[in-house]
Parts: sequence; structure tokens; C-alpha cells
Amino acid sequence: MMRHSKAGIVLLAAFVSLHLTIQQAVGDSPAPPKLESQATIKRLGFGISEVTLLPKAASRIDIQISETREDPSGRKFTPYSSIMYDLDLDGDTWVYKLTAPLSFVREQVEVESVTRDYAYPTEGPPAGTQVVTVGVPELYGTEVSVNGE
Repeated sequence: MMRHSKAGIVLLAAFVSLHLTIQQAVGDSPAPPKLESQATIKRLGFGISEVTLLPKAASRIDIQISETREDPSGRKFTPYSSIMYDLDLDGDTWVYKLTAPLSFVREQVEVESVTRDYAYPTEGPPAGTQVVTVGVPELYGTEVSVNGE
């Protein structure tokens, strides 16, 4: 069963409008894209890609990393800033994990609860996994080609 919320529909409409505007602007631009702003996208399947940034691009969006950890009871936790909520109708939750220097893959998580600055996932990457805490929306935009490239 799909749930629609007014806020979600408005946000989706705004996103589509912005995406179309950006595509038009990129299509009409006579200037070639700056090399340092590009990323390599490797399709992995099932709608997931590995995003590899050039160093200047990672610096520009200030990519920051933290680690998924376990508390004394064995419960996993990760900085809440690493959690991304999908804006589609399913409302899935994701993190971007570091797979190699400047390379990131989105992985689905199930968040049981959130306390202060931490999310407690029941599903997702194991403790010790490096996850992005700053730059998550930019990685998602790059992965799904929001910038029109």
C-alpha cells in the first residue's frame, strides 16, 4: 500500500521542477563542465551506483566520514547526519559507505530509533563501517544525476 503525503508530493513536484530547470540550464550552457566537479559513476545494479569523486570535488562539498559503532549492549549506532531519507513513495533510509578512497556506495538501513545525534539501525552496514556524515545530499544528487550530467 502506498502512502502519499501533501508535503511529500509538494517536495517531489519542486524537485522535478528544479531538475528540469537545471537540465535546461546545463543543456544551454556553452561552457564545458569543469573537470574537478565531475565524478565517476559506476552502475552496480538494482538502482545503486558507486560514486567516486575527484579530490577537488570532495573538498568542495566538504565530505566528512564517521564510523558505525556498537554500544556496550551490542546495538549498532551511527551519526544521525549519515542517514538519508528517500523522497520517493517508499520512504526508504540509506547511508553512504566508504568503499575506497573517495568512493562511496549507498546502502539501505532500517532505523529502529533516533536519540539525540545518533540513529540506531537494525539493518545496514556492520559496526566499523565508514559512513559519510557531511555531503550526503550531494552524493545522492551525483548518483542519480540531479545535476543533469
